[in-house]
Amino acid sequence: MTEPHRALVFVVDDDPEVVRLVTRTLGEFDFATQAFRDGASVLRRLMTERPDLCIVDLGLPDMDGIELVREIARRCDCGMLILTGRGYTADRVMGLEGGGDDYVVKPFEPRELVARVRSILRRRGGGASVAGALQRRYARFGDWTLDCAANTLRGQDDGEQVLGTAEAQVLRTFLERPNQILTREQLMGTRDLSPMDRSIDVRISRLRRRLESDPHNPRMIKTVYGAGYMFCAVVSWS
Repeated sequence: MTEPHRALVFVVDDDPEVVRLVTRTLGEFDFATQAFRDGASVLRRLMTERPDLCIVDLGLPDMDGIELVREIARRCDCGMLILTGRGYTADRVMGLEGGGDDYVVKPFEPRELVARVRSILRRRGGGASVAGALQRRYARFGDWTLDCAANTLRGQDDGEQVLGTAEAQVLRTFLERPNQILTREQLMGTRDLSPMDRSIDVRISRLRRRLESDPHNPRMIKTVYGAGYMFCAVVSWS
């Protein structure tokens, strides 16, 4: 059975504290996230990947956020949530008319933000999610390609490995959120993992044996002591 599609949210904000709060909160509710510090970087990513929804700050360092909202709306049929410190009515109207589906002013309540994200995705009828799922079947990283629909891993030597469902789930979570610290709970897809549960460590060990040239000194799946794990690689999707 193919793994259910997790809605992908792009978070565009140059405030690292806001980015951490938003991505952590969305991750707890099973959203996949990618963070961008400026408009140029998210526009480059849109050339290869389509999110289900974008959360955009209006005060970006390289371009006006309202212009970015319009450009994203022109390139991509995705939901749009404007998250900003600007509370002026004129900014709200321009943002919504430019392609925004909703407008949240900082500071904000994280649970309310999740509710608004879900509301936008419901109103859009799930069409973007279906398109995203079709476009996100193959993940390429390093010398590897993962076929998420078939749970198969192929290396440069064209040898194909079939992953177990549990291993594939963890690897897919890593690939959707590269270069981010993920907790054991996030990787297992549960909020109440027992401290004595070592199943995630077993899955990490198996993935390292498949992916790392030296599993005892991993370069790709790194342990962040006291926090979780980080997948260190550039990932592209098709």
